[in-house]
Amino acid sequence: MMTEPLYDYDPAAALDSPEAREVFIADAFETGDASYIAKALGVVARAEGMSNIARQTGLSREQLYRSFSDDGNPTLKTILSVMQALGLGITTKSQKA
Repeated sequence: MMTEPLYDYDPAAALDSPEAREVFIADAFETGDASYIAKALGVVARAEGMSNIARQTGLSREQLYRSFSDDGNPTLKTILSVMQALGLGITTKSQKA
């Protein structure tokens, strides 16, 4: 029996348009899971180009990769800076029925 090789999948490769990145982040926010949101934001930053995001935010690429890694815990300031660099904002809505 032959075994098919497994390849690493990078979701950033699929986020090839601003619309795709926006939907990906919106879906992450819908989960309400802070660590998932941070990880998703890191994926979108990679899709946009981490060097570009670093330049726009004034943060180093290494700091961004560390902040959005599996063990990372980005500050709200970092999250907002990256979102601004991506052209994304945060809006609120009432959850009352």
